[in-house]
Amino acid sequence: MIMKESILHYVWQNKLFNVHNLQTTDGELVEVVDVGKYNTDSGPDFFNAKIKIGDTLWAGNVEIHTCSTDWNKHNHHTDKAYDSVILHVVSETDGEVYRIDGERIPQVKLTFPASVDSNYEQLINDQKWIPCADKIGLIPDIFIQSWKSALLTERLEQKMNAIQNLLAENNQHWEEAFYITLARSFGFGTNSQAFESLAKSLPVLVLGKHKDNLFQLEALLFGQAGLLTDDLADDYALKLKQEYTFLQAKFELHAINGSQWKLLRLRPDNFPHVRIAQFAALIHSSSKLFSKIAENPDIEYLQGLFSCEPSAFWKSHYLFATESALKSKKLGVLSVNAILINTVVPFLFCFASQKGDDDLKDKALQILEKMPSERNAIITGWLNTGIKSESAYDSQALLQLKKQYCDEKKCLRCRIGHKVLTLPLTV
Repeated sequence: MIMKESILHYVWQNKLFNVHNLQTTDGELVEVVDVGKYNTDSGPDFFNAKIKIGDTLWAGNVEIHTCSTDWNKHNHHTDKAYDSVILHVVSETDGEVYRIDGERIPQVKLTFPASVDSNYEQLINDQKWIPCADKIGLIPDIFIQSWKSALLTERLEQKMNAIQNLLAENNQHWEEAFYITLARSFGFGTNSQAFESLAKSLPVLVLGKHKDNLFQLEALLFGQAGLLTDDLADDYALKLKQEYTFLQAKFELHAINGSQWKLLRLRPDNFPHVRIAQFAALIHSSSKLFSKIAENPDIEYLQGLFSCEPSAFWKSHYLFATESALKSKKLGVLSVNAILINTVVPFLFCFASQKGDDDLKDKALQILEKMPSERNAIITGWLNTGIKSESAYDSQALLQLKKQYCDEKKCLRCRIGHKVLTLPLTV
């Protein structure tokens, strides 16, 4: 079996090797005081390690290879960046290694339980839904719950990056950045990009000037969406177009291309016309929306805030000029929950982080704890492996675990993977 450097890095970083009677290839005793900090950039693998060799304590860097001869293959013997290496750690010793000046570098042959390497090979080569599907049931639930908390924080911090970029593009205007992100969420995947383009073409301040008039809000949104075309034969749409023409000239607006919107294979409730009407109703019902959310991050309040009912026309329409049976087009519970999970909570978490408000950060997490778990193929997959998702807090963490660790085979960076790697071979 050819040892991969990645498993050697992992064994070294987590001190899974035999620390007792560790010796250099010359027979000198080695004590690893500090393995150093793992380096993900160019240069030696571990920085600032502390290694006692014989009676001397060395401080410097550690380089790890499968074989000693990899040192020269990688041209480290001619690279000054590797002159600071105080120990060369290998799986197989097949030669000596030297610095540029010809000084020999001590080497250690790393030995560790065969179960670690065997479990690693199984994880990497396994083609199951998740690599550890056969063994995850052996991991204590309390340990998995602890990992979920870290995963959720990691997921929110990743979403914060996108929010911070949007804030930078909008001069740190929280309401504008929230409005754009919220609009994107109203696209529910299929039309997210079109909704984002719509919001970026229509500043929230323009909508704010007409927030008390739902008809004008619809005119602005449908017009900017490129959906008030010349071939419309619907009286309501024609009235909207007439109003939009005036407002477009007033604010010097430029509509997006209406061909961006998709209807194919969408349920009527998810048609872009319905979603735009719901979005208009939400803007109509509240001003300075994000400020209101930050001041009252209560789940019942938020669910009521987003349960918006479009204008009367949409009770009998999913599209212009196509009448349908009367039905409320109020934003549904599942849709509201999706918006809270994917937009409201990340924004609150980001806002709280920038303001240093730990209480608001906790309230953002509590929203997820109080919400039901999302239901999708990934959460069903976890359920089939025996991992339950009781809340949106759980489901967001499990989505992060599947997409960022399991799918990428990053078992060596996963806490569950760590536990599985250290299971005995008999398991």
